Amino acid sequence: MRAAGIPCFGPSKEAAQLEGSKAFAKDVMAGASVPTARSYVCTTAAEIDEALDAFGAPYVVKDDGLAAGKGVVVTDDIEAARAHALACDRVVIEEFLDGPEVSLFAITDGETVVPLQPAQDFKRALDGDEGPNTGGMGAYSPLPWADPKLVDDVMGSVLQPTVDELRRRGTPFAGLLYAGLAITSRGVRVIEFNARFGDPETQVVLARLKTPLAGLLMAAATGNLADLPPLRWSDDAAVTVVVASHNYPGTPRTGDPIEGLDAVAAQDAPHAYVLHAGTRRDGDAVVSAGGRVLSVTATGDGLTQARERAYAALSRIRLDGSQHRTDIAAKAAAEA
Repeated sequence: MRAAGIPCFGPSKEAAQLEGSKAFAKDVMAGASVPTARSYVCTTAAEIDEALDAFGAPYVVKDDGLAAGKGVVVTDDIEAARAHALACDRVVIEEFLDGPEVSLFAITDGETVVPLQPAQDFKRALDGDEGPNTGGMGAYSPLPWADPKLVDDVMGSVLQPTVDELRRRGTPFAGLLYAGLAITSRGVRVIEFNARFGDPETQVVLARLKTPLAGLLMAAATGNLADLPPLRWSDDAAVTVVVASHNYPGTPRTGDPIEGLDAVAAQDAPHAYVLHAGTRRDGDAVVSAGGRVLSVTATGDGLTQARERAYAALSRIRLDGSQHRTDIAAKAAAEA
């Protein structure tokens, strides 16, 4: 499409390996001197055992390819870590990073990088960060506890060097660059890169973006980001809570009717609304069709109000056997 002169927002297949292969991403980060966890790429049982022994617990084991948000195991159980590693064709085993995690999206045309506002998501299935890893159970923005210089620091140490390195390699990255970060005792470290808007962070970041999104994406697709005026942001906070199917993230149950969507639209708009993910039409009904079924997003004057609005709207939704976390943004709101 690009060869035909059609503007496209999104990286090429080669550049998208930044998400598609964790080993590729580690190699790019090494070339760009981007701070990240020390790691080993393993393909044999002997290499796996050596890597697990080198780092010790907690063990961080990542399938090299894409695994729908469930390719990562963090555990103190060496047998569980080894079993997950052996189930992967190629696996990345890395040191555990302490400290809170932050998500930062950036738009780039391959040269200019424009960061969005940071967010924090909740990967574990259950309250208190218990249970298995998921694709994300909720998120919030802004981060009242974060260093005001965080975005500038990540731009200088992570985002711009990564984009520059990919361009130097002849595989320029144009599109959405997501950096999953750990704010460790030794500074910012990259956990992973994604090459797309990922939920649930996208819901809260775009809820706060006042600049029209289409013009921003077109500027990236046509190489004109440097000419774009600074992005405009709402001072409101945003919180999103994911409603997941029974048994998610295992084998989720589907086909259950979802009720209460009209009530949210009637009683909670415009401050709260529902975004669909794993749903489908069944006649006049809406039924579940995936693991993470929908998310309820709300804005407010601060995280406390945004949380209250999100959970009030969620209380109107009925999905048999569904699950959601009740502590999304609770700690940040209490400390704000």
